[in-house]
Amino acid sequence: MQFATPKFTSGKEVVEYAKKNGVLFYDFRFTDIKGMWHHVSYYVNSVNEDTFKGIPFDGSSIARWQPINASDMQLHPEISTAFLDPFTADKTLVMFCDVWDIYKNQYYDKCPRSIAKKALEFMNKSGIADTAYFGPENEFFVFDSLKVRDEINCQYYELDSNEGIWNTHSEIPGSNNTGKINFNSGHRPGTKGGYFPVAPIDSQVDLRAEFVKTLEAIGMETFVVHHEVAQAQGEIGVKFGTLIEAADNVQKLKYIVKMVAHKHGKTATFMPKPLFGDNGNGMHVHISLWKGGKNLFAGDKYQGLSDFAFNYVGGVLKYARACAAFTNASTNSYKRLIPGFEAPSILAYSAQNRSASCRIPFVSGEKAKRVEFRFPDSTANPYLAFASLLMAGMAGVTEKIDPGPAREEDLFELSLDEIREKGIRQMPHTLREAMEEMLAQREIFKQGDVFTENFLQTYQHYKFETEIWPWEGRPHPYEFLTTYSC
Repeated sequence: MQFATPKFTSGKEVVEYAKKNGVLFYDFRFTDIKGMWHHVSYYVNSVNEDTFKGIPFDGSSIARWQPINASDMQLHPEISTAFLDPFTADKTLVMFCDVWDIYKNQYYDKCPRSIAKKALEFMNKSGIADTAYFGPENEFFVFDSLKVRDEINCQYYELDSNEGIWNTHSEIPGSNNTGKINFNSGHRPGTKGGYFPVAPIDSQVDLRAEFVKTLEAIGMETFVVHHEVAQAQGEIGVKFGTLIEAADNVQKLKYIVKMVAHKHGKTATFMPKPLFGDNGNGMHVHISLWKGGKNLFAGDKYQGLSDFAFNYVGGVLKYARACAAFTNASTNSYKRLIPGFEAPSILAYSAQNRSASCRIPFVSGEKAKRVEFRFPDSTANPYLAFASLLMAGMAGVTEKIDPGPAREEDLFELSLDEIREKGIRQMPHTLREAMEEMLAQREIFKQGDVFTENFLQTYQHYKFETEIWPWEGRPHPYEFLTTYSC
């Protein structure tokens, strides 16, 4: 079954399509500060053309949004984003929404999708470019189970996967549909051994295929599909799009992967570093800016890039430590950036060199010229992450920031002393550090009133109160090994 729909241009078209095609529910979805998707559904007969002008909801029930005495808000559906939900029992038409502030009669300054749109408006008004293309690559894990305890006397988690090297000695009930009571195939990728092995070492071929078929069915274009380096890790390449399209696609990809895994009794996560000692999940982001149908990143400099492109890179590298508050938005993010696991923590650029935080992909033709930033991860709210990378890059163009020479050496082999001697900057080591950098450099993000002071203060309080302080205040199991007997 196909779940893609026509590109609607009016509410009338949507209503007519729903009635002709047996749609029973509309599902209106929006994204909160953290990046979580929320939704509200309406039965088909309760929706008419006027419904799309504004759908009321309680803004005080969304974390760090409105106070109870000013809670009324509206969702404004973008009807061109409609698709049929592949998982609901009844035919359900999904739409992305922006949040409208009825008190100021404008898009809500804490709505991430609206912030991303404001970044694009600022880009257009500045005359720098008229189109921004983004191509995120979201890595993920699919595990068999997760157990967690968070008690006053206990901090504990346990992940499991049949692919895990820790299961080499296990008796696995009914594994691989053999009918045996206990069966252990013995075929596993091992730590850092998961890049491109065929089945039976790669046990998730059919599962990834179902991810892809479902993504294609809702109208997303995919290309490369493979097992990633870590155990139980995978990646699906999704075609690039404009900034908003790309961020919308991240939300759809995460939804599809989690739901298909759930349907098969498994659990998918985009968490950056769920496994100690193995590679983590990134969200590498490919970017190019265009104007008048011309790729502004194409030129005659290093690897066929333009001065414009290098100024953009210079801006992102200069402000990357501040962007990290949005691109690497969890305490877990910084466990992935520890050197030794292809961690792109060093703020430098290079062609082909995956140890640099900015890579210049080898491509042919002007249209394909782009840069790839490798430090972001999928705990980022995609709208905020892409908007911050756009603002930093545009600052680089405006300020004509020189990113310095390319780094062709294997940066992973450099010691910390060598990195300091070469004057190479690194990404922050903690979310706290990233938040402090963001606040210190926040004028970059506030240009054009894209990120308002109100939003930035709300964001930093939210992160400190819900993630940073709770994480800092809890003892870690490893601390008992190093500290208990002191």
